[in-house]
Amino acid sequence: MRCFACSRAVALAAGERVGFRDACETCGADLHVCRNCRHHDPSAYNECREPNAERVGDRDRANRCDYFSPGEREAAGSPGDRSKAQLDALFRKR
Repeated sequence: MRCFACSRAVALAAGERVGFRDACETCGADLHVCRNCRHHDPSAYNECREPNAERVGDRDRANRCDYFSPGEREAAGSPGDRSKAQLDALFRKR
């Protein structure tokens, strides 16, 4: 998994869980947050693909969601950069 704030790779051993109070060693950001979870989806209802999860107000801060599962993020570029590149490719002149 990668820290949502600094994109640093966070190594997890097989079966190791991210604790509610765990923080990134590089930037100090909380790790048990929605934005680091594989269920996080800004386009989904409640911004989560897990239908049983309760609503979380601040997705950048530690929470106690029982459905948290570390997700994998791309290291480089913001989601906006990738979206723009995809649109440019779609509408490029031939």
